[in-house]
Amino acid sequence: MKKFLKKYGHFWILSYGFIYIPWFLHLEKTVTKHYHIMHSRLDDLIPFNEFFVIPYFLWFAYVAAAIVWFFFTNREDYYRLCGFLFTGMTLSLLICTLFPNGTDLRPVVDPDKNICSYLVSLLHEADTCTNVFPSIHVYNSIGTHIAVMKSERLRSHRLIRAASFILMVSICMATVFLKQHSIIDVIGAVLLSAVIYPLVYSGSTQSERKTEPEFIR
Repeated sequence: MKKFLKKYGHFWILSYGFIYIPWFLHLEKTVTKHYHIMHSRLDDLIPFNEFFVIPYFLWFAYVAAAIVWFFFTNREDYYRLCGFLFTGMTLSLLICTLFPNGTDLRPVVDPDKNICSYLVSLLHEADTCTNVFPSIHVYNSIGTHIAVMKSERLRSHRLIRAASFILMVSICMATVFLKQHSIIDVIGAVLLSAVIYPLVYSGSTQSERKTEPEFIR
């Protein structure tokens, strides 16, 4: 048991889920009316596209896979990733608690049109249009990509790094093309990422900073 805890004791940080999930579900049940509508003119220019549900759902695997990978390969990178994700997720819930918000962007979707439309209809049933600012999908995608780009083990794996970037961008685009989020929510997530990044990765060495991709400098 001692050997297990010594090797995998960093699992403890994932208990954050016992804080996040009940808090999020509480907001989903209570923020049902009298909330601020997140909507900009740019949102009206972005067409709905049900095929973006694919990267939207891939978000779950993307973030989970990164956490699992760093859990088993690099404890420091794992703590930094979790610190980045969980700090932003907490601040997002705090914002939604103090500033109830939602969107009015969702179109009527015919679930019989195609498989992607059916998946969108399931998404609408499972997820409300509230508690959207800032977008956790966008924030966590950025955080996951940063962790991938910072990883020494993955530094020589250009295909993985490129795939991570493409998936991150696709997920961010999916949030607005599915009308799950306003562009305001996306901008809020990007700004939140910019604030949290130096707090979590301030310990980067000078040699790391010299080899960092432009995206995370």
